[in-house]
Amino acid sequence: MIKPRLNIFTNAFILVLVLSSSGVRAQAELDVQDGDSSFKIGVLDMASALFNSEIARVVDEQVQTETAEDQERVRSLAAEAQTLQERLETDAEVMAEAEQNSIIADIQEIGVQYEFLVQRIEGLVTQRRQEFEQTYSPNLVQAISEVFEEGGYDMVIRAEAVLFFANTLDITAQVTEKLNQQQ
Repeated sequence: MIKPRLNIFTNAFILVLVLSSSGVRAQAELDVQDGDSSFKIGVLDMASALFNSEIARVVDEQVQTETAEDQERVRSLAAEAQTLQERLETDAEVMAEAEQNSIIADIQEIGVQYEFLVQRIEGLVTQRRQEFEQTYSPNLVQAISEVFEEGGYDMVIRAEAVLFFANTLDITAQVTEKLNQQQ
């Protein structure tokens, strides 16, 4: 009995490769017939499923709130640097060299502060993203399992591993919906 199942898998894999390499669009449910058996495949973008969930939006809003002050300071520093740069360009001919050097030093100092704040924001965002992934990975696995079982799938392939696939094979929205139901 194992041999027919392996044969179905082999046929399905070959069909996926042929469909993806030729650009042919598959049907809503890829069914590979082998005698009385069929093989149903779904395609999933796990990151999209997880990060498009309602809980991801809530976490993103929390991060935006946490970094709002730094983001505002970054915008302020950028505007300040732009103003100084424009002043330097327009008034350079009438400025003393010491004043030009002072403005250049101010722009450089602003650049250092800007970089520090951007790195701090990016670090916090990366940290929160990793914490989110670790915390909600079990929920994602559960949602995938539920869609897998309810949909009668034989295989779910990561979207990143497939060159081409019909949108009708995509189960990402279904998995996101299951994640949202868990909240």
